Amino acid sequence: MQRKGNLMTYRPDIKVFDATIRDGGLVNNFRFKDEFVKALYLANLRAGVDYMEMGYLADTDIFKREDFGDWKFCREADLRRIVGNNETDLKLSVMADVGRTNLQRDLLPREESVLDMVRVATYINTMPAAIEMIEYAASLGYETTCNIMAISKANDTDIEEALALLAQSPVNAVYIVDSYGSLFPEQVQNLTVKYIEAMEPAGKSVGIHAHNNQQLAFANTVESCTMGASFLDATVGSMGRGAGNCAMELLLGFLKNPKYNITPVLRFYESYMVPLREAGLKWGYDVQYLLTGKMNLHPSSAIAFTKEDRRDYADFYHQLFDLEP
Repeated sequence: MQRKGNLMTYRPDIKVFDATIRDGGLVNNFRFKDEFVKALYLANLRAGVDYMEMGYLADTDIFKREDFGDWKFCREADLRRIVGNNETDLKLSVMADVGRTNLQRDLLPREESVLDMVRVATYINTMPAAIEMIEYAASLGYETTCNIMAISKANDTDIEEALALLAQSPVNAVYIVDSYGSLFPEQVQNLTVKYIEAMEPAGKSVGIHAHNNQQLAFANTVESCTMGASFLDATVGSMGRGAGNCAMELLLGFLKNPKYNITPVLRFYESYMVPLREAGLKWGYDVQYLLTGKMNLHPSSAIAFTKEDRRDYADFYHQLFDLEP
């Protein structure tokens, strides 16, 4: 499969997707002030970003409201407090985890909500449940995506079977999700080709959600994009769980579409992201995240390492061998 476009052109099919509140919320339990969320919403509008993920639609039977900020649950009243009726071109999204969301109870019909899209997050072994959720959200009028998490742990046969099922579903886009930040550009290239060959004949798009454990989130996003992925996830300042994600400021600086404007993102970064770091909130590349990425492991042990303010990187590396399956 040939690459699509080149460094001097832009593709009109590309959609930039801001996941700062959702993935970044994993850093601070979604306790963002309204001023922060509103300022990011306005920055995305001015920057020409296509989609903004407002957070999770988490099941309150599983997660206690008092343990998290509003953006873990994305109640309609909270959304409207920030965006009003969202009479703009910026589309709003929410993430729904398989097994951690009650769509039948908590998702309003599309015409009653400011949301435009539901992104269903699933591991490959829960694909039937994910498709059921996708079908339900689509029946209510929403755009949908399927974000197949931890794809670096899945075997080729399972991936092919999952993609075949999704090709027959109403899903609009299917995401490659490098949850552990373990993939290299060549692997991302091969996965993108596999996804596109399965999805394109069914009229569906492919997306990429990268993590920065090996400082490859931006490179992997660009690689997937050049092979034909059109939904590109990013977060301002790379804010996200553990090592974080592809940085929005990097992505907008790379894309050649004149509709995108990096300046509002830079202003938001200096006014809101810098103070978060100065207040002690930690995310982004560090050696402990490199090591879990290198070993294709969930970053939970590296997150604990960070919280304990440890510096014994070599010992930690050898401890990780005991976590390998």
